[in-house]
Amino acid sequence: MQFKLLITFLFCIAGFVSYAQTSKELIGKWKLVSETKDGVVKTPKDTYQVFVEGGEFKGINGDNSRKGKWKLSDDNKKLTIKISIISLTFTVDYFDSKKRIISNDKTGSLEYEKVYLLN
Repeated sequence: MQFKLLITFLFCIAGFVSYAQTSKELIGKWKLVSETKDGVVKTPKDTYQVFVEGGEFKGINGDNSRKGKWKLSDDNKKLTIKISIISLTFTVDYFDSKKRIISNDKTGSLEYEKVYLLN
């Protein structure tokens, strides 16, 4: 019985640690590797998102870039990106230190891979 309790406790601790690191793991440069909308999969080129501590954001598409702000919800399930007057809230479908999948009714599902960390 004590062994089962210990295992349950360890899983809870591991879940809490990974949950707490999500916002920190978002910091860095992410490359868009696939975009799926209405069953159509696209592979965009030269499209990135850069997340900086303090909520600073930069969207890069080829030679064009736009600055904005980002905010991750307290439960790490919603990511809001605001550029100028446009604000989009994404559902975080999957997220670890190397891969991120977010979705939104307007954009569909977006899969990113981390390119590098920012110091």
